[in-house]
Amino acid sequence: MDRFVVRRARCPESPRRARPAPPAYRQATLESLKAVVVVEDIKRWKSMLELPGQPKENLIEALEELKKKIPSKEVLLSTKIGHTVNKMRKHSDHDVASLAKDIYMEWRTFIKDHSNKPSIEVRSDPKTEAFRKNARKLLCEALDLEIDHPLAENIEREAFHLSSRLISAPYRRTVRALVFSLKHKPEIRAEVKTGTLTVPAFVQSHKK
Repeated sequence: MDRFVVRRARCPESPRRARPAPPAYRQATLESLKAVVVVEDIKRWKSMLELPGQPKENLIEALEELKKKIPSKEVLLSTKIGHTVNKMRKHSDHDVASLAKDIYMEWRTFIKDHSNKPSIEVRSDPKTEAFRKNARKLLCEALDLEIDHPLAENIEREAFHLSSRLISAPYRRTVRALVFSLKHKPEIRAEVKTGTLTVPAFVQSHKK
């Protein structure tokens, strides 16, 4: 007599047990650590906070980024970021002032309790700084502003940030595009100078 194998459907009451998903791990980078401070980033956020006419969103963004870090006493003194944050405590917008107060008090408490604790600082080399200084000079001339004007500094720092903090081909192309637009397009130059076109939006639109 022939034998037949009959396969029965799995009972709904006894579903196949799913294997648990493996835990997801996120590797921390050196720069993500709170005590590791990239001085260029501190200066960029400082420039953003000090530039007149910045919208609330930009101020909050800069303060939120600063809140993730605790600069050493040396960085606070060399960049004067502490003075800038302290001034923001008197800002007319409550949210901006409150956030600035939280950051200032956290930094002050940490420096007081860990004055001898070393921190890691990341700075640009002299050759890079010289190249960037020349880029800011070109931006000042294109904006028809005095040398070392805060607006030109803010634009250059934003371009450097979007280029992964590297003097690379994309950085050079971006700076050239920014200078060209500011020099040959009066309407864009006016919008940037009045703040109608924000620095991040202006630089992002010219990123190469």
